[in-house]
Amino acid sequence: MTKPSRLTLALGGARSGKSRYAESLITVLPPPWIYLATAQAGDAEMAARIAVHRTRRGDGWQTVEAPHDLASALRAAAPGRPVLVDCLTLWLSNRMLADADLDQETDALEQVLRHRDAPVALVANEVGSGIVPDNALARRFRDRQGVLNQRLAACADQVVLLVAGLPLIVKGSP
Repeated sequence: MTKPSRLTLALGGARSGKSRYAESLITVLPPPWIYLATAQAGDAEMAARIAVHRTRRGDGWQTVEAPHDLASALRAAAPGRPVLVDCLTLWLSNRMLADADLDQETDALEQVLRHRDAPVALVANEVGSGIVPDNALARRFRDRQGVLNQRLAACADQVVLLVAGLPLIVKGSP
């Protein structure tokens, strides 16, 4: 694995390998690493998923729970320390359900990312390749995720699409 770009966006579907790929980008750098976790364990199945991620990461990671105020959590991250944000899709869902101003929050996120002095790897789902959802909230979520992905891809030095665990470089170089 090569040294990560200043800002990498790892996209993919469910179980595509995007989190594992993003972790591998960060762990080529010296620890400690910062893991900004956006998931909330709302049920037993989600708690189990979170536990699997924590176990896989092992030592060297400082986990910061950031299900809502992601820009502030990034701003507070120690200077010079590599950061992994996993994942933007859950953060977006959390903020939509809180009826947040998504454009304002995305602006704040972009601002912090532009000024971060160490590599950041962002993980997000690519949700627009499937069927059209059957309800308005799900369609709004799909559309907002597409917009968020486009905005952050424009800021990123590297964009990687994970398919069946294989990284496909969409922007930047490996």
